[in-house]
Amino acid sequence: MSELEIMGVPFSNYVRSVRMLCEEKGVPYKLTPSLPQSPEIKAVHPAGQIPVARHGDVNLFESKAIATYVDRAFPGPMFIPKDPVAHAQVEQWVSYGNVKVDRWIMREFVVPSVFFDKAKGPDTAKINAALPEIEKCCAALDAAVAKTGYLVGNELTYADMNVLPMLATLQNFPAGKDLVAKFPALSAYVTKLTERPSYKNTAPPPRK
Repeated sequence: MSELEIMGVPFSNYVRSVRMLCEEKGVPYKLTPSLPQSPEIKAVHPAGQIPVARHGDVNLFESKAIATYVDRAFPGPMFIPKDPVAHAQVEQWVSYGNVKVDRWIMREFVVPSVFFDKAKGPDTAKINAALPEIEKCCAALDAAVAKTGYLVGNELTYADMNVLPMLATLQNFPAGKDLVAKFPALSAYVTKLTERPSYKNTAPPPRK
């Protein structure tokens, strides 16, 4: 079968999560840089969102669906466990990451901090309003990883790969770095996981 192709922009946290999974499993893949709403993305994802994946006749959208396919279709260690309890817990934390962590860190804090009308400046009211919600997310994640150093069980799962790019991006901002530092277990967790080759190998190029 043809090589797995992941389409999207390298700095997308969800593109990076899927790429990290491929790296951890040792799955060869090709990253095709593609912008959201581009014709090639809309040909797979009805809402034009990234990432999308193509593998022979298989076309998939939504990062969790792509991750599930990669984890099941290719050999290597499993990062979405077959055990029903652990599997459900991975689903639980991926869902929480997508609904809460991504919303408050990426959509409500990072995006308005980076992408804004230079004439108007960043929307500081929106950015500041996100901080208390981000702190709630950090508290929940801190409590979870304090037990074993991972969100599920005592080994890395896709749940960790899903939230790590969000948390690491948050720490690029002074206010975000201060927030994470308030939670020792979460801070140690981010430090540990960002040292993994899968994280380093998927680093996006510096923004110009």
